Amino acid sequence: MRWFRNASVVAVAVAATLGLAACGGGSDSGDKPAAQSKGGAPIVVASFNFTDSQILAEIYAQALEAKGYPVTRKLNLGSRELIYPSLKSGELQFIPEYQGAAITTGFGKEAGKTAQEEHEQLAKLFEPSGVALLNYAAAEDKNTYIIKSDLAKSKGIASISDLKKLDKVVMAGPPECEKRLPCFKGFTDVYKLTNATFQTIQEAGPRVEQLKSGAVTVIPVDSVSPLTGDSNYTVLKDDLNIVPTENVVPAVNKKVLDERGADFANAVNAVSAKLTTDVMRDLNKRVDSDGEKAADVAKDWLAQAGL
Repeated sequence: MRWFRNASVVAVAVAATLGLAACGGGSDSGDKPAAQSKGGAPIVVASFNFTDSQILAEIYAQALEAKGYPVTRKLNLGSRELIYPSLKSGELQFIPEYQGAAITTGFGKEAGKTAQEEHEQLAKLFEPSGVALLNYAAAEDKNTYIIKSDLAKSKGIASISDLKKLDKVVMAGPPECEKRLPCFKGFTDVYKLTNATFQTIQEAGPRVEQLKSGAVTVIPVDSVSPLTGDSNYTVLKDDLNIVPTENVVPAVNKKVLDERGADFANAVNAVSAKLTTDVMRDLNKRVDSDGEKAADVAKDWLAQAGL
């Protein structure tokens, strides 16, 4: 979802040469037999190459299978630069997207300020390619910023703006963060934090360790990261909105929507209606921290949600 999950731009020609099978780490081999009562060709459900996206793809795929729709999975495919040409061509037909990142990274546009604005904007961007959006979910996976809770309490820090109270702020992040408005550049250019400096730490694990030790003040994490629910850390409010909303939204080939009709759309929208950020945080933890399989946690949640 987020921009620093995406690999550097992959040329469309390279994508065509490699083919989807070459970059998918978990495509058809894990498919479950689909109920065939709805008939027709299988709906090709795809995911990006990170945990949250794979879980979401499994959730939607299994929900559709439970309603009798045949599904083929193409999971763990890579970044938008690689996936979008196949989505637009119809080779891929369904992917859980993240609205803000789809607009900024997928289309190079500035995202709207609200989820509804982004939904309308992204729908228009996709329309010429024959891709439509269904309802967006409350669930988001976006950049958030955390500091140690003991520092937050002692200095009265609840928002990014409050970092002005500190003599010195050190943000640690991946190298691209330094020049990105939703990251460090937003701290300096929008929040005007003249006390802030940036330290490049590529991997998430070492960034957390540096935060724990006090060597750095603040780090970016996913909103679905277990760290955001850890009492040792405080999530800072983005009070000037440098990070766009990142609500999950199914992007679906319009031909599939037209052929499958209202029942198909209703089945997908029913899933989106029950997806929250807290749900996704729990499911991500079960996969990333506890070692469970994405397909298994998706199945469990669908059963609990009555879907």
